[in-house]
Amino acid sequence: MTVTESVKVNNADKTIQQDEQIVIATDKKEIDVNNTTTETTGKTPATENVATKTNAELGPSTTTATATTNQNDMQIKTGEVYLIKRADGNVYPAQIIQSRPGEPATGNSTSTPAEYYVHYVGLNRRLDEWVSRDRITDTTDAETASEAANSADSTDGNGGKTIKQLSKEQIANLENPLPMENSDRKLTRNQKRRHDEINHVQKTYAEMDPTTAALEKEHEAITKVKYIDKLRIGRFEIDTWYFSPYPEEYGKVGTLYVCEYCLKYMRFQKTYRYHASECTQRQPPGNEIYRKGTISIFEIDGKEHKLYCQILCLMAKLFLDHKTLYYDVEPFYFYVLCEIDKRGAHIVGYFSKEKESPENNVACILILPPYQRKGYGKLLIAFSYELSRREGVVGSPEKPLSDLGRLSYRSYWAYTLLEFMKECRTTTQSIKELSELSGITQEDIIYTLQSMKMVKYWKGQHVICVTPKTVMEHLQLPQFKKPKLTVDPVYLRWVPPKRNPTGNAKFKKVA
Repeated sequence: MTVTESVKVNNADKTIQQDEQIVIATDKKEIDVNNTTTETTGKTPATENVATKTNAELGPSTTTATATTNQNDMQIKTGEVYLIKRADGNVYPAQIIQSRPGEPATGNSTSTPAEYYVHYVGLNRRLDEWVSRDRITDTTDAETASEAANSADSTDGNGGKTIKQLSKEQIANLENPLPMENSDRKLTRNQKRRHDEINHVQKTYAEMDPTTAALEKEHEAITKVKYIDKLRIGRFEIDTWYFSPYPEEYGKVGTLYVCEYCLKYMRFQKTYRYHASECTQRQPPGNEIYRKGTISIFEIDGKEHKLYCQILCLMAKLFLDHKTLYYDVEPFYFYVLCEIDKRGAHIVGYFSKEKESPENNVACILILPPYQRKGYGKLLIAFSYELSRREGVVGSPEKPLSDLGRLSYRSYWAYTLLEFMKECRTTTQSIKELSELSGITQEDIIYTLQSMKMVKYWKGQHVICVTPKTVMEHLQLPQFKKPKLTVDPVYLRWVPPKRNPTGNAKFKKVA
């Protein structure tokens, strides 16, 4: 028999207790999320630990079985650093953050082993994961791992050895050692910055200013453990990256089920299937303002469609580390990108934009992992700048950007600026003129051109120093190739908002 499941989320009682000062604002109203049917399902089968047997039973394999048993009996301590074997077979030093007990076998399910939540030292927190006991090395290797972790924390950032190099040298006797680069070659500051951006190397607290370091420590403490391992949405099952403050009964499930049309979330597969058969929504709410081929973009007012936007933000937090907007969605517009087919509009990603912030054209941007590296990120970035140009303003995303966001934006800026400079009949255009043409702020233009060595500081100001030949040579490089997807302004049915004396924006309806 099924049981009706009704969830009411009170931010003051449940979610905001976890977020405290990191959350920008809280919504004091309750949210009716799901009225769906649920049924308890069995646990996912997992491999059981090797049972201890007598020597007579084991015969020649006694030594192997005993070693395995001894390893499993070793006590794992929270806060200690051990060597962990990742899914790719490589071994990394990682800190044990938390543990959870296994489940005993029941009538229709096998037992599940205890698991440990680990953070790989020096790597981005999106790689944190729950691991079983058999992926953790013994005490001797743990001591080596601690030395590696301490050495990593003390590197000066000027070409010192990385975690991977230390692991290679200190655990060379392991079966799957890590690849090592030439540690003798010193990196310049710019080379290190580019290396860190490409490889997603996380900054240490010592590299941050005191205020940022304090906020980062507080944020890390609140969002340290990621309980939701997988997100099931549409035809995809996605590994999550970060903690998200879902209500407690939903926030600690292994797999969260989400309707790809209305975004309602559920704990059980049975509920999900029932909801999918009953849900009549086939596209996001709001107005469709762009449609070209199978690509569609919807504009959603956070005030008019509050629940949808709040749930969208909760889902986005599973893939964004420093996202702080969850419930105060009324001051924002959301632009949701979808792929269209005969079944409906399938969400690909979105960006949000603050209504009363003309200097920032993007507050948050996300492409879901299954759709990444297909050109959708740059398409949304280009779309945000097209809106800014229609408004007659220059725009920039809110800072700081994530590592992936920084790479995407700099790539878009570089290609766009090169294209504008190629079309210019004169080589004497100023940074201000280039900003007005492209909609990109002067600060972002300077940052981008400096990375390409196309700007110099002369007589108290930055000056573009480039020839048409240099521009064409850059455009022929693979990193500056034309984006896979581009915005065609002809298909954009949108006009800039008209603001009343109180400062509220109201969009004219377009036929």
